[in-house]
Amino acid sequence: MLAALKNIGSMNRRDSELNLQDFSVFFKACGEKLRLEILRILQADSFGVSELCFLFDLRQSAISHHLKVLSEADLIAARREGNFIFYRRNMLADGCQLSSLTHTFFCAIDSLPISESLSLKMKKLQQQRVNNSQLFFQHNASRFAEQQDLIASYFHYGKIVASALENASKPSNSLALEIGSGDGNFLLELSPNFNRVIALDNSEAMLQKASQLALDNNIGNIEFVLGDTTSKKLQNIEADVVVINMVLHHTADPKQVIADAAAVLQPGGVLVVTELCSHDQAWAREFCGDLWLGFNSDQINRWCEIAELKEITNSHLAQRNGFQIQVRLYTRQK
Repeated sequence: MLAALKNIGSMNRRDSELNLQDFSVFFKACGEKLRLEILRILQADSFGVSELCFLFDLRQSAISHHLKVLSEADLIAARREGNFIFYRRNMLADGCQLSSLTHTFFCAIDSLPISESLSLKMKKLQQQRVNNSQLFFQHNASRFAEQQDLIASYFHYGKIVASALENASKPSNSLALEIGSGDGNFLLELSPNFNRVIALDNSEAMLQKASQLALDNNIGNIEFVLGDTTSKKLQNIEADVVVINMVLHHTADPKQVIADAAAVLQPGGVLVVTELCSHDQAWAREFCGDLWLGFNSDQINRWCEIAELKEITNSHLAQRNGFQIQVRLYTRQK
């Protein structure tokens, strides 16, 4: 923190316009223990007001007050998802006049542990998100393709993703992992190009559909794993490629999924992320089981940067009904 203050004089011209009021707003926001706790947990995830009320056992009016103070100091950013507003840390606000000080401050509070009671509540909240997603797929497996087609049919992006992956350099063709394999369509692209393919999904119904598709196509090099990225069956594997197609917006903790994917990539391996861009069509929550209404590219890039992944390339595909898909490829540094 002191180092950041000493560097104020060497900031760019915009930062030189700082005045005492800027510092006053910043340090006011940082001068309350509860606000520090909010900033601490926002390092790992985005939360809505009702979720923050649950985590800190406070009324909405009290939480909203603290969020307003943090927002005025450019420490958090708000994002509307349908009728809900989610808050996250403003790590990517490069234009913030106190960006150097903010970055140092965030690094300092991130070194502090989260209390055991708060950690337990966060795990309970994450599990509720997971349960909501699993419940949707349990009851809608037979209708998933029809519902997903309202947003983006696999056949509109599958071949493009396969082509992008084919053009990316890979260490070998030994092992590919697809996280959230769904009904298994992309497995048909992976199977001929890899000696071994692992299909991971936390929905037994969807995994059964994928397994039947492989059986119908006489494919025998796919291992089907029921679970998520914490599964013990993924321990000690080194994948050449990890694919996450249209999955992150169904997951409770997208950042952790990317971190887990990076952990099983061998050096030089490729991570493929196909995902919805941010949108405001809240009906996707009910009809398609979405937990998040897409993501900004800077969010995904930031999560990958934290996981020590470097972007190779990206592209955007227009879709009907106002949706847009982003296809991003990353590599693990050697």
